[in-house]
Amino acid sequence: MTPIQLAAILASAALLACVARRIVRARAVLVPGAVDDAATQAESLAPATERRVRLGLDRRELAAIALGGSIGALARVWLVTEFAPSGVTWPWATFAANISGAIALGYFATRLQERLPQSTYRRPLLGTGFCGAYTTFSTMQVEILRMLEHDRLGLAAGYALTSIAVGYLAVWLTTAAVRRTRVLV
Repeated sequence: MTPIQLAAILASAALLACVARRIVRARAVLVPGAVDDAATQAESLAPATERRVRLGLDRRELAAIALGGSIGALARVWLVTEFAPSGVTWPWATFAANISGAIALGYFATRLQERLPQSTYRRPLLGTGFCGAYTTFSTMQVEILRMLEHDRLGLAAGYALTSIAVGYLAVWLTTAAVRRTRVLV
Protein backbone atom coordinates (compact mmCIF):
# COMPACT_ATOMS: atom_id res chain seq x y z
CA MET A 1 0.00 0.00 0.00
CA THR A 2 1.42 3.35 -1.03
CA PRO A 3 1.43 6.42 1.21
CA ILE A 4 -1.17 8.03 -1.08
CA GLN A 5 -3.53 5.07 -0.69
CA LEU A 6 -3.04 5.14 3.07
CA ALA A 7 -3.81 8.87 3.07
CA ALA A 8 -6.97 8.19 1.09
CA ILE A 9 -8.10 5.57 3.59
CA LEU A 10 -7.39 7.91 6.48
CA ALA A 11 -9.27 10.69 4.70
CA SER A 12 -12.27 8.43 4.21
CA ALA A 13 -12.13 7.47 7.89
CA ALA A 14 -12.14 11.17 8.79
CA LEU A 15 -15.08 11.67 6.42
CA LEU A 16 -16.87 8.81 8.14
CA ALA A 17 -16.30 10.40 11.54
CA CYS A 18 -17.76 13.70 10.31
CA VAL A 19 -20.75 11.97 8.76
CA ALA A 20 -21.31 9.93 11.93
CA ARG A 21 -21.31 13.09 14.06
CA ARG A 22 -23.82 14.72 11.72
CA ILE A 23 -26.07 11.67 11.76
CA VAL A 24 -25.96 11.55 15.55
CA ARG A 25 -26.76 15.27 15.75
CA ALA A 26 -29.51 14.98 13.17
CA ARG A 27 -31.09 12.11 15.03
CA ALA A 28 -31.02 13.96 18.34
CA VAL A 29 -34.14 16.05 18.22
CA LEU A 30 -35.80 18.44 20.60
CA VAL A 31 -39.21 17.14 21.60
CA PRO A 32 -41.52 19.14 23.88
CA GLY A 33 -41.93 17.29 27.18
CA ALA A 34 -40.30 14.06 25.97
CA VAL A 35 -38.52 11.64 28.29
CA ASP A 36 -35.66 9.68 26.74
CA ASP A 37 -34.39 7.53 29.64
CA ALA A 38 -34.58 6.96 33.38
CA ALA A 39 -31.98 9.65 34.10
CA THR A 40 -34.17 12.31 32.56
CA GLN A 41 -37.40 11.10 34.17
CA ALA A 42 -36.58 13.19 37.22
CA GLU A 43 -36.17 16.18 34.94
CA SER A 44 -39.52 15.44 33.37
CA LEU A 45 -41.30 16.02 36.64
CA ALA A 46 -40.18 19.62 36.62
CA PRO A 47 -41.93 21.84 34.08
CA ALA A 48 -39.69 21.90 31.05
CA THR A 49 -40.48 23.02 27.57
CA GLU A 50 -38.00 20.90 25.61
CA ARG A 51 -35.68 17.98 26.17
CA ARG A 52 -33.14 16.38 23.83
CA VAL A 53 -34.11 12.89 22.75
CA ARG A 54 -31.66 10.59 21.00
CA LEU A 55 -33.11 8.42 18.30
CA GLY A 56 -31.42 5.17 17.32
CA LEU A 57 -28.11 5.26 15.47
CA ASP A 58 -27.97 2.70 12.69
CA ARG A 59 -24.49 1.22 12.69
CA ARG A 60 -25.17 -0.62 9.43
CA GLU A 61 -25.88 2.71 7.77
CA LEU A 62 -22.54 4.01 9.05
CA ALA A 63 -20.83 0.85 7.79
CA ALA A 64 -22.39 1.38 4.35
CA ILE A 65 -21.13 4.98 4.31
CA ALA A 66 -17.65 3.85 5.40
CA LEU A 67 -17.48 1.11 2.78
CA GLY A 68 -18.69 3.41 0.00
CA GLY A 69 -16.35 6.17 1.18
CA SER A 70 -13.35 3.86 1.19
CA ILE A 71 -14.07 2.66 -2.35
CA GLY A 72 -14.73 6.21 -3.57
CA ALA A 73 -11.56 7.57 -1.98
CA LEU A 74 -9.42 4.82 -3.49
CA ALA A 75 -10.98 5.38 -6.92
CA ARG A 76 -10.27 9.11 -6.65
CA VAL A 77 -6.67 8.52 -5.55
CA TRP A 78 -6.13 6.17 -8.48
CA LEU A 79 -7.60 8.66 -10.96
CA VAL A 80 -5.63 11.63 -9.62
CA THR A 81 -2.31 9.72 -9.43
CA GLU A 82 -2.69 8.18 -12.89
CA PHE A 83 -3.52 11.49 -14.53
CA ALA A 84 -1.65 13.93 -12.31
CA PRO A 85 -1.34 17.45 -13.72
CA SER A 86 2.04 18.96 -14.41
CA GLY A 87 2.51 22.54 -13.31
CA VAL A 88 -0.29 25.08 -13.01
CA THR A 89 -2.56 23.93 -15.82
CA TRP A 90 -6.13 22.77 -16.08
CA PRO A 91 -6.40 19.88 -13.56
CA TRP A 92 -8.10 17.34 -15.80
CA ALA A 93 -8.00 14.51 -13.26
CA THR A 94 -9.89 16.47 -10.61
CA PHE A 95 -12.28 17.83 -13.22
CA ALA A 96 -12.96 14.28 -14.47
CA ALA A 97 -13.50 13.01 -10.91
CA ASN A 98 -15.94 15.80 -10.11
CA ILE A 99 -17.96 15.48 -13.31
CA SER A 100 -18.06 11.68 -13.30
CA GLY A 101 -19.01 11.86 -9.61
CA ALA A 102 -21.83 14.27 -10.44
CA ILE A 103 -23.05 11.87 -13.13
CA ALA A 104 -22.88 8.97 -10.67
CA LEU A 105 -24.70 10.95 -7.98
CA GLY A 106 -27.45 11.97 -10.41
CA TYR A 107 -27.83 8.36 -11.50
CA PHE A 108 -27.75 6.83 -8.01
CA ALA A 109 -30.05 9.39 -6.41
CA THR A 110 -32.68 9.16 -9.14
CA ARG A 111 -32.45 5.44 -9.77
CA LEU A 112 -32.49 4.46 -6.11
CA GLN A 113 -35.28 6.86 -5.21
CA GLU A 114 -37.60 6.49 -8.18
CA ARG A 115 -36.87 3.28 -10.06
CA LEU A 116 -35.78 0.58 -7.61
CA PRO A 117 -37.43 -0.79 -4.47
CA GLN A 118 -36.51 1.27 -1.43
CA SER A 119 -33.40 0.12 0.41
CA THR A 120 -32.05 1.47 3.65
CA TYR A 121 -28.38 1.13 2.77
CA ARG A 122 -27.97 1.71 -0.98
CA ARG A 123 -28.23 5.49 -0.85
CA PRO A 124 -25.79 5.90 2.07
CA LEU A 125 -23.38 3.43 0.41
CA LEU A 126 -23.44 4.95 -3.07
CA GLY A 127 -24.57 8.56 -2.58
CA THR A 128 -23.07 9.66 0.72
CA GLY A 129 -20.17 7.22 0.86
CA PHE A 130 -18.90 6.58 -2.65
CA CYS A 131 -19.85 9.87 -4.35
CA GLY A 132 -18.97 11.92 -1.28
CA ALA A 133 -15.44 10.54 -1.16
CA TYR A 134 -14.96 10.27 -4.93
CA THR A 135 -15.80 13.85 -5.81
CA THR A 136 -13.00 16.24 -4.95
CA PHE A 137 -14.45 19.70 -4.61
CA SER A 138 -12.07 20.41 -1.74
CA THR A 139 -9.18 19.53 -4.06
CA MET A 140 -10.75 21.85 -6.63
CA GLN A 141 -10.53 24.68 -4.10
CA VAL A 142 -6.86 23.96 -3.41
CA GLU A 143 -6.13 23.90 -7.13
CA ILE A 144 -7.94 27.21 -7.60
CA LEU A 145 -5.87 28.74 -4.79
CA ARG A 146 -2.71 27.39 -6.45
CA MET A 147 -3.77 29.04 -9.73
CA LEU A 148 -4.41 32.31 -7.95
CA GLU A 149 -1.00 32.17 -6.26
CA HIS A 150 0.58 31.89 -9.72
CA ASP A 151 -1.50 34.82 -11.03
CA ARG A 152 -3.60 32.61 -13.32
CA LEU A 153 -6.84 34.49 -12.56
CA GLY A 154 -8.57 33.63 -15.84
CA LEU A 155 -7.74 29.95 -15.52
CA ALA A 156 -8.94 29.89 -11.89
CA ALA A 157 -12.23 31.62 -12.69
CA GLY A 158 -12.83 29.48 -15.77
CA TYR A 159 -12.05 26.29 -13.89
CA ALA A 160 -14.37 27.16 -10.99
CA LEU A 161 -17.26 28.24 -13.20
CA THR A 162 -16.87 25.36 -15.64
CA SER A 163 -16.63 22.75 -12.88
CA ILE A 164 -19.78 23.98 -11.16
CA ALA A 165 -21.79 24.53 -14.36
CA VAL A 166 -20.81 21.22 -15.95
CA GLY A 167 -21.42 19.43 -12.63
CA TYR A 168 -24.97 20.76 -12.39
CA LEU A 169 -25.55 20.01 -16.07
CA ALA A 170 -24.28 16.45 -15.58
CA VAL A 171 -26.67 15.85 -12.66
CA TRP A 172 -29.59 17.36 -14.60
CA LEU A 173 -28.95 15.36 -17.79
CA THR A 174 -28.34 12.12 -15.90
CA THR A 175 -31.49 12.55 -13.82
CA ALA A 176 -33.51 13.21 -16.97
CA ALA A 177 -32.00 10.18 -18.70
CA VAL A 178 -32.80 7.91 -15.74
CA ARG A 179 -36.35 9.26 -15.69
CA ARG A 180 -36.41 8.87 -19.48
CA THR A 181 -37.79 12.34 -19.98
CA ARG A 182 -37.11 14.67 -22.82
CA VAL A 183 -34.48 17.22 -21.75
CA LEU A 184 -34.05 19.41 -24.82
CA VAL A 185 -36.98 20.70 -26.85
